[in-house]
Amino acid sequence: MPALPPRSIADRFTACIILASVVLCWQGSTAASQPNLVVIIADDLGYGETGMMGNAEIPTPAIDALARSGVRCTSGYVTSSYCSPSRAGFLSGRYQSRFGYDLNPTGERNNHPNAGLPPQQKTFVEHLQSAGYHTSLIGKWHLGTRQPQVPTSKGFDRFFGFLHEGHYYVPGPPFENVWTMLRDKSLPAGQFQTDQRTIRGNYAPINEPAYDAGNPVMEGSEPIDDWKYLTDTITDKAVRSISQSASNPFALVVSYNAVHSPMQATLKDHQRMDHIEDPQRRIFAGMLIAMDRGVGRILKTLDQQNLREETLVVFFSDNGGPTAELTSSNAPLRGGKGSLYEGGVRIPMVWSMPGTIPVGADEDKPVLSIDIAPSFLSLALNQESQTDMDGINVLPWIGRGTFTSERTVWWRMPRGARALRQGRWKFVQARQNQPVELFDLESDPGETQNLSETQPARLKKLLSVWDSLQSEMPPAKTFD
Repeated sequence: MPALPPRSIADRFTACIILASVVLCWQGSTAASQPNLVVIIADDLGYGETGMMGNAEIPTPAIDALARSGVRCTSGYVTSSYCSPSRAGFLSGRYQSRFGYDLNPTGERNNHPNAGLPPQQKTFVEHLQSAGYHTSLIGKWHLGTRQPQVPTSKGFDRFFGFLHEGHYYVPGPPFENVWTMLRDKSLPAGQFQTDQRTIRGNYAPINEPAYDAGNPVMEGSEPIDDWKYLTDTITDKAVRSISQSASNPFALVVSYNAVHSPMQATLKDHQRMDHIEDPQRRIFAGMLIAMDRGVGRILKTLDQQNLREETLVVFFSDNGGPTAELTSSNAPLRGGKGSLYEGGVRIPMVWSMPGTIPVGADEDKPVLSIDIAPSFLSLALNQESQTDMDGINVLPWIGRGTFTSERTVWWRMPRGARALRQGRWKFVQARQNQPVELFDLESDPGETQNLSETQPARLKKLLSVWDSLQSEMPPAKTFD
């Protein structure tokens, strides 16, 4: 496995200087005023795509700068390798299997009664809203379309975005001022056709879905037509939300649909990536630099409002990248979106709050998306014990090298897929009728050597732990 890029000497020196003040700060109040929260979610971004993870092909200066300002989590995880269950885990702070939500609705299934967050399942944002926080969700929701499930019913004062799994980035067709790449199974495998700035190709298992059908861009509950390139529009709305909320404590979730399909990049961003010859990869790169630019604008706005040290910023991807569909790389990990190998569930992740958590540090212990809820509730509301959550408050130890427990991470997905990590060891069963594999992630993070036959006792122990947690979970809901 190629080594992740090391921190510079300057980064490490800065981290050492700040660490002492960080520890003192943690003993008391972390800020003079109530802290704010900004969570930035990338969609389908692979583990190995950003500069902070060692990829120099596509520039991501804003995400890289965010990592330098905080803690880069090299073992960041989500609780599903599909979008909707992963987001349900993040917002509840729980394994989504605790409320039977293992499936990922697409298209018309987004309207099914079993799709999305159950009405009775609270989000951590609802606790913040009750405490007087101004709360906003900007971008993709994908957690239900019925009135009890929409963002404004689940703790968000304001919503701008769309409710389904994906959306075209510009109105159309025809799609103006963008390069577009669409999946088309009617073409021979590997063949591409270009019409104007639209490329069609048979390069992934399905045709491009009708993402916009019954799925308008909305301001609150009202469909709107006056939006531009969606990544830039989401950024515009996020920046405005920060500016409007600056005098009050706020929680903002910026949920980009980039780099999720359909693949569309602006002409300007596509031109900037002219060093990439692969037409699919070039459009993907244009999508990624647009999102990175948005991250930079959000951070700049926090700086301009003098809110950076009062705001916890967390960046993560909702699951691993689907490589054939997007070219999104999970290197050096195995698998991708839809898989329980590391490439499906280990994702790029950064936590940053200068003065409260270390600067320029790495954390190699598992940090989960479901940790955001209990961590911020502890920070903002002094709610130290979240007995209904599976996530934990990581703020006392993240980036400090002081966490010594062998943390257990549990996964259950459709078709009998299951996995569990405990310390350095992880087992994976890709499907119900497939063999159980065992890996030592410390020596083999790429999961290339199955040790199930040489370590049967260890595998048996991990399976027992998985079964014990499984006994607490209800059956998975279906869309039948």
